[in-house]
Amino acid sequence: MAMILNLETATTNCSVSIASKGEVILLKEDNSPNYSHSEQLHVFIQEALKEASLSFKDISAIAVSKGPGSYTGLRIGVSAAKGLCFSLDLPLISVSTLESLAKQGLGKKYDFIIPLLDARRMEVYSTVFDTDGNNLREVKAEIIQKESFLEYAQRGKVLLIGDGAEKCRALLEHPNFSFESALPTALEMGELSYKKFKASEFENVAYFEPYYLKDFMLQGKKS
Repeated sequence: MAMILNLETATTNCSVSIASKGEVILLKEDNSPNYSHSEQLHVFIQEALKEASLSFKDISAIAVSKGPGSYTGLRIGVSAAKGLCFSLDLPLISVSTLESLAKQGLGKKYDFIIPLLDARRMEVYSTVFDTDGNNLREVKAEIIQKESFLEYAQRGKVLLIGDGAEKCRALLEHPNFSFESALPTALEMGELSYKKFKASEFENVAYFEPYYLKDFMLQGKKS
């Protein structure tokens, strides 16, 4: 039986799930604007195992949301996942944060699902999926303008979903656009990580790094 521990820390939502053969049997999460991942993540892991009456010996693999997203959040999640894989000798699975987010919009009668993560100011991390979950475009860090995603709205109904969707609402005026505020969660990771587990699509634990997309820049103090 494939029992996978899923970790989602790419945004302010600290989320942990345990999935059996792709079906989530337990979910623990908390969305704190102060990024409490370093305090909560390992607590949630222990609580999830206890509430599911499981131990680490029952876990088949560790899956982690790989980004794009918050530098701090991704670093904490990937470090925890790699540490568990090393100590327990388990395979590591990475799941696209945007693909996981897009799954929240599937089955809602839209022709296109565009997951959007806030990248500050008017910039977002985004990609595009069709109604069957097929990825139609590469992941980009892009500035939202009036023409953004218009080519998809001209072809059908479009759901823009994520914490970056709200900043699009004032600019994107085509009637085919719909907007939904949401955050990625470990609930949607269950099916995606199990698919990779069955295909033995594992990461090299020693060399795997999060998909930051943009270089992290430390802001110096103003003199």
